[in-house]
Amino acid sequence: MAKRLVPLFNRVLVEKIVPPSKTHAGILLPENTTKLNSGKVVSVGPGFRDEEGKHVPVSVKEGDTVLLPEYGGTEVKLGDKEYHLYRDEDILGTLHD
Repeated sequence: MAKRLVPLFNRVLVEKIVPPSKTHAGILLPENTTKLNSGKVVSVGPGFRDEEGKHVPVSVKEGDTVLLPEYGGTEVKLGDKEYHLYRDEDILGTLHD
């Protein structure tokens, strides 16, 4: 049975995207060209209430590809997969094709 983590408040669960270390032709890529701190949003919390009691929703949704800070987040292991838990305001932006 697989466990599913539903974040609380304004937290976002992200699975980091590991860029390929070589091309389709088998050419190895240097480590600095493959470094892009991005991930896919797996689950989001409901948001939080501000000082006036108004609901503030999370700014990303499940399935979004996001740009992550170099440091931060909490590592979470569910089964054999690793995820990272970030606060919504720590996510730097969303990536689009």
